[in-house]
Amino acid sequence: MAPDLFVRRARAADAGAISVLNNTFADDGQMLRRSPEVISLAIDDYVVVQNAAGVLLACGALKEYSPSVAEVAAIAVSKDAHGRGLGRAIVTAVEELAVKRGIHDVFALTLQPAFFSAIGYQRVDRARYPEKIRRDCLGCARRFACNEICFSRKLMARESILAA
Repeated sequence: MAPDLFVRRARAADAGAISVLNNTFADDGQMLRRSPEVISLAIDDYVVVQNAAGVLLACGALKEYSPSVAEVAAIAVSKDAHGRGLGRAIVTAVEELAVKRGIHDVFALTLQPAFFSAIGYQRVDRARYPEKIRRDCLGCARRFACNEICFSRKLMARESILAA
């Protein structure tokens, strides 16, 4: 990642920009829409990549389902910034947040399986995460035609992640 870019925890003022970035991909059918209000309610779960001018180029969130399981969710990288390692940086930051919260089992539902495979996630059956299905999938408009693929990763202790 370029030195003029940095990863940080999201702030309340970022909710609008996160929503715009997320919904760019929702408009293409790659993600679910998220309003600034919904993002604001979970802002402590978001991380962002910002450039020197303060523009948000990437975002992601940790969505907790139990004290030991969470989803790496809402990963979005500005189309202008693809291929610069920002997606990987966001996922790493979300994983670090999970470990800080004592969560060592994370998963992602994605339409980008090559990305998650390349960063060390393993493909698994989504039935492994009934919490996700009960809370989100049953109410989703795409539940009967969902083509997202589930990937998971067991996280190491915080010290090991930060040393990697």
